[in-house]
Amino acid sequence: MARINENYLKLKAGYLFPEIARRVKAFAEANPTAKIIRLGIGDVTEPLPEACIKAMKAAVEEMGVRETFRGYGPEQGYPWLREKIAIHDYQSRGCDISAEEIFVSDGSKCDTGNILDIFGDDNKIAVTDPVYPVYVDTNVMAGHTGKANEKGEYEGLVYLPITAENNFTAAIPEEKVDLIYLCFPNNPTGATATREHLQAWVDYARDNEAIILFDAAYEAFITEPSIPHSIYEIPGAKDCAIEFRSFSKNAGFTGTRCAFTVVPKNLKGKTRDGQQVDIWQLWYRRQSTKFNGVSYIVQRGAEAVYTEEGKAQVAALVKFYMENARIIREELTKAGLKVYGGVNAPYVWVKTPEGLSSWEFFDKLLQQAHVVGTPGAGFGAAGEGYLRLSAFNSRENVIEAMNRITSTFNFN
Repeated sequence: MARINENYLKLKAGYLFPEIARRVKAFAEANPTAKIIRLGIGDVTEPLPEACIKAMKAAVEEMGVRETFRGYGPEQGYPWLREKIAIHDYQSRGCDISAEEIFVSDGSKCDTGNILDIFGDDNKIAVTDPVYPVYVDTNVMAGHTGKANEKGEYEGLVYLPITAENNFTAAIPEEKVDLIYLCFPNNPTGATATREHLQAWVDYARDNEAIILFDAAYEAFITEPSIPHSIYEIPGAKDCAIEFRSFSKNAGFTGTRCAFTVVPKNLKGKTRDGQQVDIWQLWYRRQSTKFNGVSYIVQRGAEAVYTEEGKAQVAALVKFYMENARIIREELTKAGLKVYGGVNAPYVWVKTPEGLSSWEFFDKLLQQAHVVGTPGAGFGAAGEGYLRLSAFNSRENVIEAMNRITSTFNFN
């Protein structure tokens, strides 16, 4: 009989979002007339930008003509898209990132897990708590952890609590770590990292020969001009950081699938015997072997994001969702709840009412207001006592959800 990867057996009962789906399904089946509003999973609801649709339609037509038909493309992405990304997302902000350092993929979720393929099993890995579950679960799957304790914390990981007391920013660890997952604007708390805070992380990483895995999937939602959009805005970051970006939330590509990862060419790792190795070369080899690239049609759609028309339409989408976030934040605050986030990110992090756990508050909102959130405990031990609400929904549904919550409950 074939042997399985037993690391999968260490995973907790189920990935957070399937567990939410299970509970919502059970409630819906028991209450078929209830109109459920889902503010849980961060999935977009508004149509793709028209510029992207036009570009993809034109690309489909090209695929129907022998002279313009395309088969396999470059595994790293077409040069014209990588060049647009380099110019508009990095060089325009003073970041010295070239097109060759950009690898187009089908999702940041995939890349943040797949990146572990090129790192050894003996690294000490730091994650924030609460944390996007993929960072932790993929390390469990790869055999980088021991078992989970009663709080859901895995042996072998260094947890960095982000709480209201430290403004939801990760404290620099006192011990030496090798890989560091950072996500800003943060999922799930909606918090941001200042330039000074990121500089402290870059300095730590360089001093300790560590690598920062920086998830910037929500950078487009930053509204405050002082907040960095990329870790490469920080001096020294090219020596110690890999950045993950996505078209999913800013341009609505959650169902279309296009993202990219930046691996600087001067970034180094080392072998057990101390030999230095180019990280870029390893990732290039990994992608060339295990990935066939994003479709030509989708990449043409992503390229259109950088046209003047596309920029305006993406900005309108971002503004729409951030207005939803403002409504959620202000209505729940007026209702007496303590809320965070929703200013530079499309997530609002809600402190549960006194005495309620994250899952109890989740069930209460679902059963009494028919509104779905995401329990903070699902993001880690430090997320207990919070609930995440997403601004990704229609304006009508957001207003209705807030009306239901504020009229059903008295939090004052």
